[in-house]
Amino acid sequence: MTHVVMESCIRCRYTDCVDVCPVDCFREGPNMLVIDPDECIDCAVCIPECPVDAIRAEEDVPPEQEHMIRLNVELARSGWPSITRAKGALPDADAWKDRSGKLAELKR
Repeated sequence: MTHVVMESCIRCRYTDCVDVCPVDCFREGPNMLVIDPDECIDCAVCIPECPVDAIRAEEDVPPEQEHMIRLNVELARSGWPSITRAKGALPDADAWKDRSGKLAELKR
């Protein structure tokens, strides 16, 4: 199993999770992070670090977010670079953190 970054990360891109990841499995896109399933070791240390509850174990992804499992794989393999150190969230992250249905906002 692996972990999955869900829609709540879109337009926020908080990176608290990156600093605790022992295998550097996060990939950074223009306005969200994803987890490379080939690198994730299922340690779960990233889950409590996310301030928007965007990370779940694959088996715990709610049905309405299951599309994010495939999207994490696709985007991780599309060439998004590895991110290994935390950095500031997006400038308007606080305005977006409590919104749902953000998939249309995803920048590839």
